[in-house]
Amino acid sequence: MKDKQRDHLTPDFDAIVIGAGFSGLYMLHRLRKAGYRTQVYEAGADVGGVWYWNRYPGARCDSESMYYNYTFSKELYKEWTWTDRFPQQEEILHYLNYVADKFNLRKGIQFNTRVTAAHYNEEQQLWHIYTDDYSHVTTTFFISGAGCLSTKNVPNFKGLEHFKGAWYHTGNWPHENVDFTGKRVGVIGTGSSGIQAIPVIAKEADHLIVFQRTPQYTVPAKNHPLDPEIIKEAKANYHQIKRELPESINGVLTKVSRHSALKDDPEERQRVYEEAWQEGGFSFPLVYKDLTSNEASNETAASFIRQKIEQIVEDPETAKKLQPDHYYGTKRPNLDDHYYQTFNRDNVTLADVNEDPIAEITSKGIRTTSSDFPLDVIVFATGFDGMTGSLFKIDIRGRKGVALKEKWEDGGQVRTYLGLATADFPNFFMITGPESPSVLVNMPTAIEQHVEWIAGCLEYMQKHGKTTVEANPSAEKMWSKHSREIADKTLFPKTDSWYTGANIPGKPRSFLIYLGGFEAYTQICHDVAAKYYDGFTMS
Repeated sequence: MKDKQRDHLTPDFDAIVIGAGFSGLYMLHRLRKAGYRTQVYEAGADVGGVWYWNRYPGARCDSESMYYNYTFSKELYKEWTWTDRFPQQEEILHYLNYVADKFNLRKGIQFNTRVTAAHYNEEQQLWHIYTDDYSHVTTTFFISGAGCLSTKNVPNFKGLEHFKGAWYHTGNWPHENVDFTGKRVGVIGTGSSGIQAIPVIAKEADHLIVFQRTPQYTVPAKNHPLDPEIIKEAKANYHQIKRELPESINGVLTKVSRHSALKDDPEERQRVYEEAWQEGGFSFPLVYKDLTSNEASNETAASFIRQKIEQIVEDPETAKKLQPDHYYGTKRPNLDDHYYQTFNRDNVTLADVNEDPIAEITSKGIRTTSSDFPLDVIVFATGFDGMTGSLFKIDIRGRKGVALKEKWEDGGQVRTYLGLATADFPNFFMITGPESPSVLVNMPTAIEQHVEWIAGCLEYMQKHGKTTVEANPSAEKMWSKHSREIADKTLFPKTDSWYTGANIPGKPRSFLIYLGGFEAYTQICHDVAAKYYDGFTMS
Protein backbone atom coordinates (compact mmCIF):
# COMPACT_ATOMS: atom_id res chain seq x y z
CA MET A 1 0.00 0.00 0.00
CA LYS A 2 1.38 3.42 -0.93
CA ASP A 3 0.55 6.33 1.34
CA LYS A 4 -0.75 9.34 -0.51
CA GLN A 5 1.28 12.45 0.14
CA ARG A 6 -1.16 14.67 2.00
CA ASP A 7 -0.87 17.87 3.93
CA HIS A 8 -0.89 16.83 7.59
CA LEU A 9 -3.01 19.90 8.39
CA THR A 10 -5.92 18.81 6.18
CA PRO A 11 -6.93 15.20 6.91
CA ASP A 12 -10.04 13.82 5.26
CA PHE A 13 -11.65 13.36 8.68
CA ASP A 14 -11.07 14.36 12.27
CA ALA A 15 -12.04 10.89 13.46
CA ILE A 16 -12.68 7.51 11.91
CA VAL A 17 -14.57 4.90 13.88
CA ILE A 18 -14.82 1.17 13.15
CA GLY A 19 -18.20 -0.46 13.61
CA ALA A 20 -21.83 0.66 13.77
CA GLY A 21 -22.96 -1.21 16.86
CA PHE A 22 -23.54 0.30 20.30
CA SER A 23 -19.98 1.70 20.37
CA GLY A 24 -19.79 3.20 16.92
CA LEU A 25 -23.24 4.76 16.95
CA TYR A 26 -22.73 6.62 20.21
CA MET A 27 -19.14 7.61 19.33
CA LEU A 28 -20.40 9.06 16.04
CA HIS A 29 -23.22 10.94 17.75
CA ARG A 30 -20.99 12.29 20.51
CA LEU A 31 -18.18 13.47 18.22
CA ARG A 32 -20.45 14.87 15.56
CA LYS A 33 -22.33 16.83 18.23
CA ALA A 34 -18.97 18.29 19.35
CA GLY A 35 -18.20 19.41 15.80
CA TYR A 36 -15.75 16.69 14.71
CA ARG A 37 -15.87 15.48 11.13
CA THR A 38 -16.46 11.81 11.83
CA GLN A 39 -16.79 8.78 9.56
CA VAL A 40 -17.86 5.29 10.61
CA TYR A 41 -16.97 2.22 8.56
CA GLU A 42 -19.22 -0.81 9.00
CA ALA A 43 -18.71 -4.23 7.39
CA GLY A 44 -22.43 -5.03 7.52
CA ALA A 45 -25.18 -3.64 5.33
CA ASP A 46 -26.82 -1.82 8.23
CA VAL A 47 -26.35 -0.80 11.85
CA GLY A 48 -26.33 -3.28 14.73
CA GLY A 49 -22.79 -4.55 15.16
CA VAL A 50 -22.77 -8.02 16.69
CA TRP A 51 -26.59 -7.97 16.73
CA TYR A 52 -26.63 -7.51 12.96
CA TRP A 53 -24.72 -10.76 12.50
CA ASN A 54 -25.91 -12.90 15.44
CA ARG A 55 -29.38 -13.89 14.22
CA TYR A 56 -29.30 -17.55 15.22
CA PRO A 57 -32.39 -19.25 16.71
CA GLY A 58 -32.90 -18.23 20.33
CA ALA A 59 -30.42 -15.32 20.20
CA ARG A 60 -31.13 -13.10 23.18
CA CYS A 61 -29.18 -10.73 25.41
CA ASP A 62 -28.32 -11.92 28.92
CA SER A 63 -28.37 -8.41 30.39
CA GLU A 64 -31.78 -7.27 31.57
CA SER A 65 -33.44 -5.02 29.03
CA MET A 66 -34.06 -2.19 31.50
CA TYR A 67 -30.29 -1.64 31.56
CA TYR A 68 -29.38 -2.80 28.05
CA ASN A 69 -29.75 0.60 26.43
CA TYR A 70 -28.20 4.01 26.21
CA THR A 71 -28.74 6.54 28.98
CA PHE A 72 -27.16 9.57 27.29
CA SER A 73 -30.58 10.78 26.14
CA LYS A 74 -33.51 11.10 28.52
CA GLU A 75 -35.84 11.48 25.57
CA LEU A 76 -34.59 8.26 23.96
CA TYR A 77 -34.82 6.37 27.26
CA LYS A 78 -38.42 7.42 27.74
CA GLU A 79 -39.46 6.82 24.13
CA TRP A 80 -38.23 3.24 23.87
CA THR A 81 -40.03 0.37 25.60
CA TRP A 82 -38.65 -3.15 25.75
CA THR A 83 -40.95 -6.17 25.52
CA ASP A 84 -39.22 -8.81 27.65
CA ARG A 85 -36.98 -9.08 30.69
CA PHE A 86 -34.16 -10.22 28.38
CA PRO A 87 -34.40 -8.68 24.89
CA GLN A 88 -34.19 -10.89 21.84
CA GLN A 89 -31.86 -10.18 18.95
CA GLU A 90 -34.54 -8.84 16.64
CA GLU A 91 -35.72 -6.30 19.19
CA ILE A 92 -32.17 -5.13 19.99
CA LEU A 93 -31.55 -4.63 16.28
CA HIS A 94 -34.81 -2.69 16.06
CA TYR A 95 -33.64 -0.50 18.95
CA LEU A 96 -30.30 0.31 17.30
CA ASN A 97 -32.06 1.15 14.04
CA TYR A 98 -34.38 3.42 16.01
CA VAL A 99 -31.36 5.17 17.53
CA ALA A 100 -29.71 5.58 14.12
CA ASP A 101 -32.88 7.11 12.69
CA LYS A 102 -33.64 9.34 15.68
CA PHE A 103 -30.19 10.94 15.64
CA ASN A 104 -29.77 10.81 11.85
CA LEU A 105 -26.60 8.74 12.13
CA ARG A 106 -26.67 6.81 8.85
CA LYS A 107 -25.32 9.75 6.86
CA GLY A 108 -22.06 9.37 8.82
CA ILE A 109 -21.72 5.62 8.18
CA GLN A 110 -20.30 3.85 5.14
CA PHE A 111 -21.80 0.36 5.10
CA ASN A 112 -20.52 -2.82 3.42
CA THR A 113 -16.99 -1.58 4.04
CA ARG A 114 -14.37 -3.34 6.09
CA VAL A 115 -11.25 -1.55 7.35
CA THR A 116 -8.28 -3.71 6.40
CA ALA A 117 -5.38 -1.55 7.58
CA ALA A 118 -4.62 1.55 9.64
CA HIS A 119 -1.09 2.97 9.52
CA TYR A 120 0.17 5.94 11.51
CA ASN A 121 2.36 8.45 9.67
CA GLU A 122 4.61 10.15 12.22
CA GLU A 123 5.65 13.03 9.99
CA GLN A 124 2.06 13.92 9.07
CA GLN A 125 0.68 12.97 12.48
CA LEU A 126 -2.17 11.24 10.69
CA TRP A 127 -3.67 7.79 10.48
CA HIS A 128 -3.98 6.37 6.97
CA ILE A 129 -7.01 4.09 6.74
CA TYR A 130 -7.42 1.45 4.04
CA THR A 131 -10.62 -0.44 3.27
CA ASP A 132 -11.61 -3.53 1.33
CA ASP A 133 -13.06 -1.39 -1.46
CA TYR A 134 -9.53 -0.03 -2.04
CA SER A 135 -10.33 3.35 -0.52
CA HIS A 136 -7.67 5.29 1.35
CA VAL A 137 -8.44 8.19 3.66
CA THR A 138 -6.63 10.07 6.40
CA THR A 139 -7.77 10.99 9.88
CA THR A 140 -6.39 12.57 13.02
CA PHE A 141 -8.03 10.12 15.40
CA PHE A 142 -8.61 6.41 14.84
CA ILE A 143 -11.13 4.72 17.16
CA SER A 144 -12.03 1.04 17.27
CA GLY A 145 -15.61 0.24 18.12
CA ALA A 146 -15.29 -3.25 16.66
CA GLY A 147 -15.94 -4.83 20.04
CA CYS A 148 -14.57 -7.85 21.84
CA LEU A 149 -16.70 -10.46 20.10
CA SER A 150 -16.92 -9.76 16.38
CA THR A 151 -14.40 -12.15 14.83
CA LYS A 152 -16.07 -15.53 14.50
CA ASN A 153 -14.18 -18.75 15.19
CA VAL A 154 -14.77 -21.51 12.64
CA PRO A 155 -12.68 -24.55 13.61
CA ASN A 156 -10.48 -25.92 10.87
CA PHE A 157 -12.11 -29.32 10.59
CA LYS A 158 -10.79 -31.62 7.92
CA GLY A 159 -13.25 -32.16 5.07
CA LEU A 160 -15.66 -29.28 5.69
CA GLU A 161 -15.40 -28.25 2.05
CA HIS A 162 -16.76 -31.68 1.02
CA PHE A 163 -19.92 -31.53 3.13
CA LYS A 164 -22.96 -31.66 0.81
CA GLY A 165 -25.42 -30.28 3.32
CA ALA A 166 -25.73 -26.72 4.62
CA TRP A 167 -23.57 -25.29 7.39
CA TYR A 168 -23.88 -22.11 9.42
CA HIS A 169 -22.04 -20.21 12.13
CA THR A 170 -24.04 -18.57 14.91
CA GLY A 171 -21.90 -15.44 14.57
CA ASN A 172 -22.79 -14.95 10.89
CA TRP A 173 -26.33 -16.26 10.55
CA PRO A 174 -28.36 -15.86 7.32
CA HIS A 175 -30.92 -13.07 7.25
CA GLU A 176 -33.54 -15.40 5.84
CA ASN A 177 -35.17 -18.06 8.01
CA VAL A 178 -33.34 -21.39 8.28
CA ASP A 179 -35.89 -24.21 8.38
CA PHE A 180 -34.74 -27.29 10.31
CA THR A 181 -38.02 -29.18 9.87
CA GLY A 182 -37.40 -32.83 9.07
CA LYS A 183 -33.62 -32.29 9.08
CA ARG A 184 -30.82 -34.16 10.82
CA VAL A 185 -28.88 -31.38 12.52
CA GLY A 186 -25.52 -31.34 14.28
CA VAL A 187 -24.58 -28.49 16.61
CA ILE A 188 -20.90 -28.17 17.47
CA GLY A 189 -20.32 -26.13 20.63
CA THR A 190 -22.16 -25.63 23.89
CA GLY A 191 -21.16 -22.13 24.92
CA SER A 192 -23.61 -19.26 25.22
CA SER A 193 -24.83 -19.30 21.61
CA GLY A 194 -25.13 -23.10 21.59
CA ILE A 195 -27.07 -23.08 24.86
CA GLN A 196 -29.52 -20.58 23.36
CA ALA A 197 -29.85 -22.24 19.96
CA ILE A 198 -30.04 -25.93 20.93
CA PRO A 199 -33.49 -25.90 22.61
CA VAL A 200 -35.00 -23.97 19.68
CA ILE A 201 -33.45 -26.15 16.97
CA ALA A 202 -34.48 -29.31 18.83
CA LYS A 203 -38.14 -28.33 18.53
CA GLU A 204 -37.87 -28.22 14.72
CA ALA A 205 -35.31 -30.84 13.76
CA ASP A 206 -36.09 -34.45 13.02
CA HIS A 207 -33.01 -35.32 15.08
CA LEU A 208 -30.38 -33.17 16.76
CA ILE A 209 -26.87 -34.29 17.68
CA VAL A 210 -25.10 -31.99 20.16
CA PHE A 211 -21.32 -32.32 19.92
CA GLN A 212 -20.03 -31.24 23.32
CA ARG A 213 -16.40 -30.66 24.21
CA THR A 214 -16.86 -28.84 27.51
CA PRO A 215 -19.98 -29.17 29.69
CA GLN A 216 -21.31 -25.79 30.82
CA TYR A 217 -22.92 -24.38 33.91
CA THR A 218 -26.12 -22.56 33.05
CA VAL A 219 -28.98 -21.23 35.13
CA PRO A 220 -32.54 -20.44 34.01
CA ALA A 221 -33.08 -16.99 32.53
CA LYS A 222 -36.71 -17.01 33.65
CA ASN A 223 -37.52 -14.63 30.86
CA HIS A 224 -40.97 -13.05 30.81
CA PRO A 225 -42.80 -10.02 29.40
CA LEU A 226 -42.01 -6.86 31.33
CA ASP A 227 -44.61 -5.63 33.79
CA PRO A 228 -45.96 -2.25 32.59
CA GLU A 229 -45.63 -0.92 36.13
CA ILE A 230 -41.92 -1.85 36.21
CA ILE A 231 -41.43 -0.04 32.91
CA LYS A 232 -43.27 3.03 34.19
CA GLU A 233 -41.18 3.07 37.36
CA ALA A 234 -37.88 2.75 35.45
CA LYS A 235 -38.76 5.63 33.15
CA ALA A 236 -39.75 7.79 36.10
CA ASN A 237 -36.38 7.02 37.74
CA TYR A 238 -34.25 7.80 34.68
CA HIS A 239 -31.90 10.20 36.45
CA GLN A 240 -31.33 7.81 39.35
CA ILE A 241 -30.64 4.87 37.03
CA LYS A 242 -28.25 6.95 34.90
CA ARG A 243 -26.36 7.99 38.05
CA GLU A 244 -26.26 4.56 39.68
CA LEU A 245 -25.22 2.40 36.71
CA PRO A 246 -21.61 3.72 36.65
CA GLU A 247 -21.51 3.29 40.43
CA SER A 248 -22.37 -0.42 40.23
CA ILE A 249 -19.95 -3.34 40.20
CA ASN A 250 -21.05 -4.60 36.78
CA GLY A 251 -23.14 -1.94 35.07
CA VAL A 252 -26.55 -3.22 36.20
CA LEU A 253 -28.55 -2.52 39.33
CA THR A 254 -28.56 -6.09 40.62
CA LYS A 255 -28.14 -6.73 44.31
CA VAL A 256 -24.63 -8.02 45.09
CA SER A 257 -23.96 -9.98 48.26
CA ARG A 258 -21.28 -8.73 50.64
CA HIS A 259 -20.50 -12.00 52.40
CA SER A 260 -18.87 -15.35 51.70
CA ALA A 261 -20.71 -18.50 50.73
CA LEU A 262 -18.85 -20.24 53.55
CA LYS A 263 -20.44 -18.03 56.21
CA ASP A 264 -23.84 -19.63 55.66
CA ASP A 265 -24.54 -23.14 56.90
CA PRO A 266 -25.41 -25.75 54.22
CA GLU A 267 -29.17 -25.44 54.74
CA GLU A 268 -29.18 -21.65 54.43
CA ARG A 269 -26.85 -21.80 51.44
CA GLN A 270 -29.16 -24.28 49.72
CA ARG A 271 -32.10 -21.94 50.34
CA VAL A 272 -30.18 -18.95 48.94
CA TYR A 273 -29.15 -20.84 45.80
CA GLU A 274 -32.64 -22.23 45.25
CA GLU A 275 -34.17 -18.78 45.58
CA ALA A 276 -31.69 -17.36 43.07
CA TRP A 277 -32.29 -20.31 40.71
CA GLN A 278 -36.02 -19.62 40.76
CA GLU A 279 -35.51 -15.88 40.30
CA GLY A 280 -33.35 -16.52 37.25
CA GLY A 281 -30.91 -14.24 35.47
CA PHE A 282 -27.67 -13.06 37.00
CA SER A 283 -28.94 -13.07 40.53
CA PHE A 284 -27.36 -16.52 40.92
CA PRO A 285 -23.66 -15.67 40.38
CA LEU A 286 -24.00 -12.61 42.62
CA VAL A 287 -25.55 -14.26 45.68
CA TYR A 288 -22.13 -14.52 47.36
CA LYS A 289 -19.17 -12.20 46.98
CA ASP A 290 -16.45 -14.84 46.67
CA LEU A 291 -17.75 -17.39 44.15
CA THR A 292 -15.00 -16.53 41.68
CA SER A 293 -12.22 -15.93 44.20
CA ASN A 294 -12.51 -18.77 46.71
CA GLU A 295 -12.28 -22.39 45.57
CA ALA A 296 -14.35 -23.77 48.44
CA SER A 297 -17.08 -21.17 47.94
CA ASN A 298 -17.06 -21.80 44.22
CA GLU A 299 -17.58 -25.51 44.76
CA THR A 300 -20.79 -24.86 46.70
CA ALA A 301 -22.32 -23.16 43.66
CA ALA A 302 -20.89 -25.69 41.21
CA SER A 303 -22.20 -28.58 43.29
CA PHE A 304 -25.67 -27.03 43.44
CA ILE A 305 -25.87 -26.77 39.64
CA ARG A 306 -24.53 -30.30 39.14
CA GLN A 307 -27.28 -31.53 41.47
CA LYS A 308 -29.82 -29.63 39.39
CA ILE A 309 -28.54 -31.36 36.26
CA GLU A 310 -28.99 -34.75 37.94
CA GLN A 311 -32.55 -33.82 38.89
CA ILE A 312 -33.52 -32.42 35.48
CA VAL A 313 -31.88 -34.83 33.01
CA GLU A 314 -33.62 -38.20 33.05
CA ASP A 315 -30.86 -40.38 31.59
CA PRO A 316 -28.10 -40.79 34.23
CA GLU A 317 -25.33 -41.23 31.66
CA THR A 318 -26.33 -38.09 29.77
CA ALA A 319 -26.67 -36.17 33.03
CA LYS A 320 -23.15 -37.19 34.01
CA LYS A 321 -21.75 -36.00 30.67
CA LEU A 322 -23.48 -32.64 31.10
CA GLN A 323 -21.89 -31.95 34.48
CA PRO A 324 -18.97 -29.50 34.34
CA ASP A 325 -15.87 -29.83 36.50
CA HIS A 326 -14.28 -26.40 36.02
CA TYR A 327 -14.77 -23.46 38.37
CA TYR A 328 -18.28 -22.01 38.13
CA GLY A 329 -18.44 -18.52 36.62
CA THR A 330 -14.91 -18.52 35.20
CA LYS A 331 -16.26 -19.20 31.73
CA ARG A 332 -18.99 -16.90 30.53
CA PRO A 333 -21.96 -17.32 32.91
CA ASN A 334 -24.80 -18.71 30.82
CA LEU A 335 -28.54 -18.20 31.03
CA ASP A 336 -30.89 -20.64 29.36
CA ASP A 337 -34.44 -21.49 28.42
CA HIS A 338 -34.83 -25.22 29.20
CA TYR A 339 -31.37 -26.20 28.00
CA TYR A 340 -30.87 -29.21 30.26
CA GLN A 341 -34.51 -30.29 29.72
CA THR A 342 -33.82 -30.47 25.98
CA PHE A 343 -31.72 -33.60 26.53
CA ASN A 344 -34.85 -35.43 27.70
CA ARG A 345 -36.29 -35.21 24.17
CA ASP A 346 -36.32 -38.39 22.11
CA ASN A 347 -34.89 -36.55 19.11
CA VAL A 348 -31.79 -35.21 20.89
CA THR A 349 -28.48 -37.03 21.34
CA LEU A 350 -25.42 -35.83 23.23
CA ALA A 351 -22.08 -36.74 21.66
CA ASP A 352 -19.09 -36.27 23.97
CA VAL A 353 -16.17 -35.28 21.74
CA ASN A 354 -13.73 -35.59 24.62
CA GLU A 355 -14.41 -39.32 24.72
CA ASP A 356 -14.90 -39.62 20.96
CA PRO A 357 -13.26 -36.69 19.13
CA ILE A 358 -14.38 -35.37 15.76
CA ALA A 359 -12.02 -36.83 13.17
CA GLU A 360 -13.39 -35.14 10.08
CA ILE A 361 -16.41 -33.80 8.29
CA THR A 362 -17.46 -35.99 5.39
CA SER A 363 -19.76 -35.32 2.48
CA LYS A 364 -22.60 -36.88 4.48
CA GLY A 365 -21.99 -35.58 8.00
CA ILE A 366 -19.57 -35.78 10.93
CA ARG A 367 -17.20 -38.66 11.59
CA THR A 368 -15.77 -39.18 15.05
CA THR A 369 -13.05 -41.68 15.89
CA SER A 370 -15.66 -44.41 16.40
CA SER A 371 -18.91 -43.31 14.73
CA ASP A 372 -20.48 -41.69 11.69
CA PHE A 373 -23.32 -39.18 12.16
CA PRO A 374 -25.31 -38.55 8.95
CA LEU A 375 -26.40 -34.90 8.88
CA ASP A 376 -28.28 -32.49 6.64
CA VAL A 377 -27.17 -29.36 8.53
CA ILE A 378 -24.17 -28.46 10.69
CA VAL A 379 -24.32 -25.47 13.04
CA PHE A 380 -21.04 -24.13 14.40
CA ALA A 381 -21.74 -22.56 17.79
CA THR A 382 -18.03 -22.14 18.33
CA GLY A 383 -17.95 -18.51 19.36
CA PHE A 384 -15.36 -15.87 18.63
CA ASP A 385 -11.70 -14.99 18.75
CA GLY A 386 -12.36 -12.76 21.74
CA MET A 387 -10.68 -9.68 23.18
CA THR A 388 -7.93 -9.20 20.56
CA GLY A 389 -9.36 -10.95 17.48
CA SER A 390 -11.16 -7.94 16.02
CA LEU A 391 -8.06 -5.75 16.46
CA PHE A 392 -5.61 -8.27 15.03
CA LYS A 393 -7.84 -8.77 11.98
CA ILE A 394 -6.85 -5.24 10.95
CA ASP A 395 -3.25 -4.38 10.06
CA ILE A 396 -2.84 -1.64 12.69
CA ARG A 397 0.62 -0.07 12.72
CA GLY A 398 1.87 2.67 15.00
CA ARG A 399 5.20 4.43 15.30
CA LYS A 400 8.04 3.11 13.13
CA GLY A 401 5.57 0.81 11.36
CA VAL A 402 5.32 -1.58 14.30
CA ALA A 403 2.16 -3.71 14.10
CA LEU A 404 -0.14 -3.90 17.10
CA LYS A 405 -0.11 -7.68 16.77
CA GLU A 406 3.69 -7.61 16.89
CA LYS A 407 3.82 -5.31 19.90
CA TRP A 408 1.34 -7.49 21.79
CA GLU A 409 3.14 -10.67 20.68
CA ASP A 410 0.03 -12.23 19.12
CA GLY A 411 -1.87 -11.64 22.35
CA GLY A 412 0.77 -13.06 24.69
CA GLN A 413 1.95 -9.66 25.96
CA VAL A 414 -0.99 -7.29 25.65
CA ARG A 415 -0.24 -3.90 27.19
CA THR A 416 -2.77 -1.08 27.41
CA TYR A 417 -3.45 1.93 29.55
CA LEU A 418 -6.95 1.66 31.01
CA GLY A 419 -7.91 -0.61 28.10
CA LEU A 420 -8.34 2.62 26.14
CA ALA A 421 -4.95 3.23 24.53
CA THR A 422 -1.52 1.70 24.00
CA ALA A 423 1.92 3.30 23.79
CA ASP A 424 3.44 4.03 20.38
CA PHE A 425 0.00 4.26 18.78
CA PRO A 426 -0.83 7.99 19.00
CA ASN A 427 -4.45 9.14 18.69
CA PHE A 428 -5.69 5.54 18.68
CA PHE A 429 -8.45 4.58 21.09
CA MET A 430 -10.19 1.29 21.82
CA ILE A 431 -13.77 1.26 23.09
CA THR A 432 -14.03 -1.56 25.68
CA GLY A 433 -10.56 -2.71 24.75
CA PRO A 434 -8.39 -5.37 26.42
CA GLU A 435 -7.71 -4.73 30.14
CA SER A 436 -10.92 -2.76 30.58
CA PRO A 437 -13.99 -4.27 32.32
CA SER A 438 -15.54 -4.90 28.86
CA VAL A 439 -17.47 -8.19 28.60
CA LEU A 440 -17.91 -8.68 32.35
CA VAL A 441 -19.95 -5.48 32.53
CA ASN A 442 -23.28 -4.59 30.95
CA MET A 443 -21.90 -3.52 27.58
CA PRO A 444 -23.97 -0.38 26.84
CA THR A 445 -22.99 1.00 30.26
CA ALA A 446 -19.30 0.26 29.66
CA ILE A 447 -19.50 1.67 26.14
CA GLU A 448 -21.08 4.94 27.24
CA GLN A 449 -18.37 5.43 29.84
CA HIS A 450 -15.58 4.87 27.29
CA VAL A 451 -17.18 6.99 24.57
CA GLU A 452 -17.67 9.90 26.94
CA TRP A 453 -14.11 9.60 28.26
CA ILE A 454 -12.65 9.58 24.73
CA ALA A 455 -14.80 12.51 23.64
CA GLY A 456 -13.79 14.42 26.75
CA CYS A 457 -10.13 13.78 26.01
CA LEU A 458 -10.48 15.07 22.44
CA GLU A 459 -12.30 18.17 23.64
CA TYR A 460 -9.56 18.82 26.22
CA MET A 461 -6.94 18.54 23.48
CA GLN A 462 -8.80 20.95 21.24
CA LYS A 463 -9.20 23.47 24.05
CA HIS A 464 -5.49 23.34 24.90
CA GLY A 465 -4.12 23.27 21.36
CA LYS A 466 -2.89 19.66 21.45
CA THR A 467 -2.80 17.51 18.32
CA THR A 468 -1.59 14.12 19.58
CA VAL A 469 -2.24 12.02 22.65
CA GLU A 470 -0.44 8.83 23.52
CA ALA A 471 -0.25 6.47 26.48
CA ASN A 472 3.08 6.52 28.28
CA PRO A 473 4.96 3.19 28.35
CA SER A 474 5.33 3.44 32.12
CA ALA A 475 1.59 4.03 32.56
CA GLU A 476 0.58 1.07 30.44
CA LYS A 477 3.14 -1.12 32.18
CA MET A 478 1.67 -0.13 35.52
CA TRP A 479 -1.92 -0.67 34.35
CA SER A 480 -1.25 -4.07 32.80
CA LYS A 481 0.54 -5.19 35.96
CA HIS A 482 -2.35 -3.92 38.10
CA SER A 483 -4.92 -5.67 35.89
CA ARG A 484 -3.01 -8.99 36.03
CA GLU A 485 -2.53 -8.79 39.78
CA ILE A 486 -6.27 -8.40 40.34
CA ALA A 487 -7.06 -11.26 37.96
CA ASP A 488 -4.52 -13.53 39.63
CA LYS A 489 -6.37 -13.16 42.92
CA THR A 490 -9.39 -14.82 41.30
CA LEU A 491 -10.16 -18.19 39.75
CA PHE A 492 -10.63 -16.79 36.23
CA PRO A 493 -7.09 -17.38 34.89
CA LYS A 494 -7.21 -20.99 36.14
CA THR A 495 -9.89 -21.96 33.63
CA ASP A 496 -9.46 -22.40 29.88
CA SER A 497 -12.05 -20.19 28.19
CA TRP A 498 -12.44 -17.66 25.42
CA TYR A 499 -11.64 -15.09 28.10
CA THR A 500 -8.08 -16.46 28.03
CA GLY A 501 -8.00 -17.31 24.31
CA ALA A 502 -8.08 -21.05 24.96
CA ASN A 503 -10.74 -21.60 22.28
CA ILE A 504 -8.32 -20.54 19.52
CA PRO A 505 -5.63 -23.14 18.70
CA GLY A 506 -2.14 -21.66 19.07
CA LYS A 507 -3.31 -18.40 20.64
CA PRO A 508 -1.23 -17.40 23.68
CA ARG A 509 -3.14 -17.61 26.97
CA SER A 510 -3.76 -14.38 28.81
CA PHE A 511 -6.63 -12.94 30.82
CA LEU A 512 -7.48 -9.49 29.47
CA ILE A 513 -10.45 -8.25 31.49
CA TYR A 514 -10.18 -5.76 34.34
CA LEU A 515 -11.77 -7.33 37.43
CA GLY A 516 -11.51 -4.45 39.89
CA GLY A 517 -15.20 -3.59 39.47
CA PHE A 518 -16.86 -1.09 37.18
CA GLU A 519 -17.34 1.57 39.85
CA ALA A 520 -13.64 1.50 40.78
CA TYR A 521 -12.61 1.51 37.10
CA THR A 522 -14.87 4.46 36.32
CA GLN A 523 -13.36 6.41 39.21
CA ILE A 524 -9.82 5.65 38.03
CA CYS A 525 -10.64 6.94 34.55
CA HIS A 526 -12.21 10.04 36.06
CA ASP A 527 -9.13 10.68 38.19
CA VAL A 528 -6.79 10.30 35.21
CA ALA A 529 -8.76 12.92 33.29
CA ALA A 530 -8.98 15.23 36.33
CA LYS A 531 -5.19 15.12 36.66
CA TYR A 532 -4.80 16.52 33.14
CA TYR A 533 -4.77 13.04 31.60
CA ASP A 534 -2.12 11.63 33.85
CA GLY A 535 -0.25 8.79 32.16
CA PHE A 536 -0.72 10.27 28.69
CA THR A 537 1.59 12.54 26.73
CA MET A 538 -0.02 15.29 24.69
CA SER A 539 1.87 17.41 22.22
